[in-house]
Amino acid sequence: MAVEIGDWTRFTGSTVGAFVGLVPSESSSGQSRSQGSITKTGNTHARRLLVEAAWHHAKPYRTPGKVIRDRWDRAPAEARVRGHEGNRRLNQRWQTFQARKQKPTIANVAVARELAGWAWSLAIME
Repeated sequence: MAVEIGDWTRFTGSTVGAFVGLVPSESSSGQSRSQGSITKTGNTHARRLLVEAAWHHAKPYRTPGKVIRDRWDRAPAEARVRGHEGNRRLNQRWQTFQARKQKPTIANVAVARELAGWAWSLAIME
């Protein structure tokens, strides 16, 4: 993902979703505003990575296993905490969409867009 995005500092948390085409298209005229499907503009590979990763957040979130905890031990403490909280939040978003009986594909794109913003926030952490 980092290779596909390149310089993360050229984006904000909300514009990175537009860069990978995970924002809704829009048709506006005068007072009317109609949103459609996602634009699918921008980096196709990065969008596919985000959408595939978002599907994993639909599964029930449990405490990470030994392999993941070992990987987290190599990361800074602040990144570990943000990672754990972010995974919980994305899973909670999935549960909210499921409770509202939202179509899984639409819910997944919404989670992928949020995941893009979260990845941006992690990438620019100092």
